Amino acid sequence: MRALPIAVVTAAAALMLTACDSGGADKKDSGGSTATSASSTVCAIDRIDFEVGPANTAPAAGDTGNVPVTLTNHGDKCTLEGFPGIEVHDSARGTEVFADKSAKPQKVTLAKDGTASFTITYVRGAAGDAKSLAATSLKISLPGAKDAQRFKWSYGPLAGKTGPDDLNASVSTFQAAGD
Repeated sequence: MRALPIAVVTAAAALMLTACDSGGADKKDSGGSTATSASSTVCAIDRIDFEVGPANTAPAAGDTGNVPVTLTNHGDKCTLEGFPGIEVHDSARGTEVFADKSAKPQKVTLAKDGTASFTITYVRGAAGDAKSLAATSLKISLPGAKDAQRFKWSYGPLAGKTGPDDLNASVSTFQAAGD
């Protein structure tokens, strides 16, 4: 006798949850979030100050190092979504550093003078090794922006997995920093 009332309660609860889900999907599909997205724009690289380091440098070939990069917004409120564009360059070429496969893209909104950060993780290569990239500079771009900024790379050569065009390095997503 008790089984029937429990089944009825379960069915009623399921119907109520379904009704709530339907309303939520309609709001999303109707563009209910456009007011939020319209109030913030993509961060312009010429209004961002970058601080590269101080790093947890990989001291020897095969060691892992981390290079934190802090961004400070000096413009109007803006949004960083996804991953920064990162390339490391030697005297002849630039090689892209890809997003950390385990990281999920984040959306970070920066107020004026707000800060965010990301981290470049790399394995140090052996000097003169054909698989390593003897990097001398770092190029950073922001999602949705065409321009980039260059910085000195002083953390040693980067190890390649199969060569200097396939680096054993990754970049994290943006993280809100500060208060």
